[in-house]
Amino acid sequence: MKLKCVIFDMDGTVVDVPYDWESIKKELMIQGDSILNFIHKLNEEERTKKWKILEKYENEATMGAILKEGIPEFLDFLDKSRIKKALVTNNSRRNVDFLLKKFHLKFDCVVSRESGLWKPSGAPLIAALRILKLNKEECCVVGDSHFDIKAAEEAGINRVFILNKDEKKFASTKADIFPSVKSLRKRIEYFI
Repeated sequence: MKLKCVIFDMDGTVVDVPYDWESIKKELMIQGDSILNFIHKLNEEERTKKWKILEKYENEATMGAILKEGIPEFLDFLDKSRIKKALVTNNSRRNVDFLLKKFHLKFDCVVSRESGLWKPSGAPLIAALRILKLNKEECCVVGDSHFDIKAAEEAGINRVFILNKDEKKFASTKADIFPSVKSLRKRIEYFI
């Protein structure tokens, strides 16, 4: 089926962000669970404390974010091809809006964690499909992590493209791995 939408992750996909996830998880005292799931399960007092810690790290990382090489041209190509662009991220809407403004980026749909939906659940991807009135067969997911793969699988989206230079890290997945935005674009052109 012809591709009508690309659903992007933000951190590590559209922008490179200097996160030290191990340090963040250590300070938050998280083991095994996703950060957002862990915080969400806490009582209100603990949840408030952990949110402040997470937001401090996120805000610092957001300030140091750089646009991934090739993204502006790729997004322009999708616009010219009349392919919708969605952004689904576990980051805050405030950070998303800051980065979109900083790098002059526009998406047809943005789903951030304030929706109450976050990856690795497929729910935020399904929400984006509903907003854009598209079927899962008409879309693909572009991300950089196992969370993006799990979310796509749960949402029933079969075309999953991962931007990462470490192919071995994703060897056991069905996702297609690309070392650069340029190489990913060549594959997307095939579906248009």
